[in-house]
Amino acid sequence: MSGQRKNPQARDRTIGAQLKALRQEQTTLNLEAAARAIGWSTATLSRIENGKRHITSEDVAMVLTTYGVPMAQREELIESARTGVQAGWWSRPLPGVLPDVGTLASYEASARAITDWSFSFIPGLLQTERYAAGLMSEDGAEPLEVTMRWRARLQRQRVLPTIDYTAFLHESALQQPFGGVDALREQLSHLVQASTRGLGVRIVRGRVPHRLLLHPWLLLDFPDAPPVLNVELNGSSVFLHDDEVRSYDNMRSMLDGMALSSAESRSMIGQLRERL
Repeated sequence: MSGQRKNPQARDRTIGAQLKALRQEQTTLNLEAAARAIGWSTATLSRIENGKRHITSEDVAMVLTTYGVPMAQREELIESARTGVQAGWWSRPLPGVLPDVGTLASYEASARAITDWSFSFIPGLLQTERYAAGLMSEDGAEPLEVTMRWRARLQRQRVLPTIDYTAFLHESALQQPFGGVDALREQLSHLVQASTRGLGVRIVRGRVPHRLLLHPWLLLDFPDAPPVLNVELNGSSVFLHDDEVRSYDNMRSMLDGMALSSAESRSMIGQLRERL
């Protein structure tokens, strides 16, 4: 394959799905035969078709030529691959910010809906600067790293007015004073304002099933591709696809049934803020 290896982004999922459809609809090649004709391993083509590997416009051209796709259709898809590469700030990563953050941002920018779940802290898409800085500092981040990571987080938050967003938060997450009590009070005010603006902020109270305690996660739904799940780990994250996402979709339905309504949640957050 040509070019330097990059992390897959949202456009790779869309292009991969299109290439898979072309192989199945316009050729008689199965996955193994197609990979052999292109000169790739079966695993490589499978990962490309499922959006798990970055593909360049040159690679797209080679696949389409192998499949005998008509020139007009070929040029349209190649141009889509070429223009999608520099789609956002994540194509120029900030120093100190993990590459996975750029991958996540590209997914968020293409998503139709995003669902967050967190048991112990406010998710990044809803964080304020002082709260986020306190959280990152407690994790051992140096001041410059905190600044760069916050800048990336602020860029990610710009998608919120354009998508259907819901955050399910356990009540424990509302009581952790990262950055101090004043920072937490400011953060709770921000949650109330976000809810008033129409973002989904819903609180889960009391005991929850064990599987909801394992890790925070973010589920992304797309208009033209299967959902993707981002699982946040200590200092890194992983992306899950296809069948791996199904159990989290079930957990989302569970949370929807357990959580307070947006209005009830907004009232509870306001009361907690007043008690600080």
